[in-house]
Amino acid sequence: MPTTVTTDRPATTMLRHQERQVLSAVGCGLRDDEVAAALAVPEDVVAERLARILVKLGLRDRAAAIVHAFDCGLVVPGRGARARSVRPVPRAVAVRATGPKVRISLLGPLRARRDGHPLDLGHLRQQAVLAVLALSAGRSLSQQELLADVWGMEPPAANVVPVYIYRLRKALHVGDGPDPVIERGLRGYHLVSGAVDVDVARVEELITDIRKVDRGGEPIEAVRLCAQALELFRGEPLAGLPGPFAELERLRLTERRIALMQRKLAWQLRLGQDAEAIAEMFALSVAHPLNEPLATMLMRALHRNGRQADALTVFERARRRLADDLGVPPSRMLRRAHQMILRGDETDLGLMPLAGSTTGR
Repeated sequence: MPTTVTTDRPATTMLRHQERQVLSAVGCGLRDDEVAAALAVPEDVVAERLARILVKLGLRDRAAAIVHAFDCGLVVPGRGARARSVRPVPRAVAVRATGPKVRISLLGPLRARRDGHPLDLGHLRQQAVLAVLALSAGRSLSQQELLADVWGMEPPAANVVPVYIYRLRKALHVGDGPDPVIERGLRGYHLVSGAVDVDVARVEELITDIRKVDRGGEPIEAVRLCAQALELFRGEPLAGLPGPFAELERLRLTERRIALMQRKLAWQLRLGQDAEAIAEMFALSVAHPLNEPLATMLMRALHRNGRQADALTVFERARRRLADDLGVPPSRMLRRAHQMILRGDETDLGLMPLAGSTTGR
């Protein structure tokens, strides 16, 4: 009974020269009509040769043939086919910083644009592979790491990572010649430095700037930078992408957004922009009812504006949600704000720390 070949390089010696040409072209992602044009043979001949290849190598379908072409070394990701009769291409060269860039947005559904034009990144698993690379800060990732990050405990039947990398290289292609956006080094795959702009990296740069103006006591500039960072969020980060890595990053980036919003609101309150800040805090507290620092900041702002009844309502709503959802009482921070309002104390109206730190329960 024939068996599926995955990494046995000599297996391709079972093929005739014309069959190796077809397998090489198929491994590059070409359709039958494109293979026929490249090899100058009728399309039905391509289909016949591919059928013989599947039988000889014990492969179940075209997808398995593509994986085999990578695994046996017939096709090298990013360099096209090794068979010279199928559109040979020169060795990949690194993109210079002055060249065109691909812009990748992860702060919402994954998007990529080149020169302002949207790119087709394929299905969700393939997009998830790109997301892992984009969030790895230049670190090289092996095939095993990518499999674990995207598929977790349920890896695919075949190692499809090389196929996905090849397709992503084609999708992200910049300039003439082979696509250099994704490279493979000794330790694995990584995005070429200077070839890609990622919105998450831009947010981190803005946060660094925000911390500087925080220390310098520049509230107007802090509010402006916070708003600029928040504008980069287009919804739930990595929305819809599968895998354990995407799930963890989704939580981390959501918390990043909430922290930025709280920082901006705290500065707005210190600037006396109470009406605008309170309206935003109400909306945010509805979306995040278990966020105690936010509830405390809202209660203090309402109390400062003479809205004690509304402030007490915020406390009661937070208390019920904490009890119902988590089975815990309000934190010491929230209780302290509640007692302040009940006493009518106007001497303790300090707003939340800009770092958003919390106290113990």
